[in-house]
Amino acid sequence: MYPIALCYMDIVTAMPVTCYPIRDFTEPPLNRFTRRKSVFAEAYDPEEDDDDGERIIHAKSDEQRQRLSESVKNIFLFRSLDHDQMGEVLDAMFERKVTAGENVIKQGDDGDNFYVIESGVFNIYVKTDSDSEPRLVGKYDNAGSFGELALMYNLPRAATIQAVTPGALWAMDRQTFRRILLKSACKKRKMYESLLENVPMLKTLEKYERMNLADALVPKVYSPGEQIIMQGDSADGMYFLEDGTVRITMTNSENQEKEISRVSVGGYFGELALVTKKARAASVYACGKAKLAFLDVEAFERLLGPCMDLMKRNIEDYENELLRIFGSKANISDIR
Repeated sequence: MYPIALCYMDIVTAMPVTCYPIRDFTEPPLNRFTRRKSVFAEAYDPEEDDDDGERIIHAKSDEQRQRLSESVKNIFLFRSLDHDQMGEVLDAMFERKVTAGENVIKQGDDGDNFYVIESGVFNIYVKTDSDSEPRLVGKYDNAGSFGELALMYNLPRAATIQAVTPGALWAMDRQTFRRILLKSACKKRKMYESLLENVPMLKTLEKYERMNLADALVPKVYSPGEQIIMQGDSADGMYFLEDGTVRITMTNSENQEKEISRVSVGGYFGELALVTKKARAASVYACGKAKLAFLDVEAFERLLGPCMDLMKRNIEDYENELLRIFGSKANISDIR
């Protein structure tokens, strides 16, 4: 069986973990460290938690805050947080210096904090009932995060993390981790599910497919007049409009930029360049402050296959609109 401790750290953090080939490693059996009916039976349920708790703020110098910002910017768990939530994350985390040989977390202990690595090398050890000593199953090298599973599922620590070198960590307590990351993720999914239910193109999706789509969306905020898409750029994803209005423009052969349409709440744009795999044929600007949900090209191809035929049929409708505005059809790749 694939090593569970190694597997979850790799998947949840989406950060590089050096792993050693341990062919006979198996998932630890249920014992006093891992006793449970099931992970999901004891998992923390954000929908049942009405206590938001007190906002935790640990004072930091500008230099510390900058270092922390650099450390968390590639952490997968923070990917879906908006600007305000990321501000809470930076406020709530506190610095912990470690020395070589120090155990940051120990297998079997209760989970108290979630950790993000700023610097240092850390070994991952797991001990099963068949082992006389903990076995090395991988390591973190100056990047990554760990400790989330014990906080998410009310489980004892599944592994021991030991510092190989002196290092610096940023920690977040259990209550703040749950309030910001788990409850916000739950609220985000519900909000995006509601948004996606009103998108005609997505009516063909099953409920579970819309849930997967909601989980893949990343919030983005644009200021009044800010450019979201530039005509001629390569396509990296599509957008759903959560709040505000955007205007779509196209530059003609005489280098004149004309507005061709507007998109309001519940609308979407940018999908056709992904369908046709061509450069953007239009520019998009925020009319006022605009909140968007972004779906990158990988997630688009993975999750929106059932909608592809409808999107291809839409191309002809958009070309007819261009004919009305410009007097000729363009080879369109991205127009609303």
